[in-house]
Amino acid sequence: MPKLTVLPHADLAPEGAVLEVAAGTSICEGLLDHGIEIEHACEQSSACTTCHCIVRKGFDSLNAIEESEDDLLDRAWGLEAQSRLSCQAIIAREDLTVEIPKYTVNHAKENH
Repeated sequence: MPKLTVLPHADLAPEGAVLEVAAGTSICEGLLDHGIEIEHACEQSSACTTCHCIVRKGFDSLNAIEESEDDLLDRAWGLEAQSRLSCQAIIAREDLTVEIPKYTVNHAKENH
């Protein structure tokens, strides 16, 4: 199983984390399954940017980005060349390292 390394995030993973996640799982699902409550205001339907993450290692192993995701990413806070919507980024067999940005475009958090 590939390892998903999460860089430290003050609120979601203060110490960072190394997770074993099954190939074929989205980054968002992998994080949520391991108790890392990344925002996902649209319930993972690719309609917002609250689950935006930056893939620091393994970016090229992910599924290809679709035009709709690419268009949405333009609205994400802290956009970088290695940015993805974690709900759309499907983990392959390669290990990944991700950073969850400090801020999102969401003004209010909800309990999911």
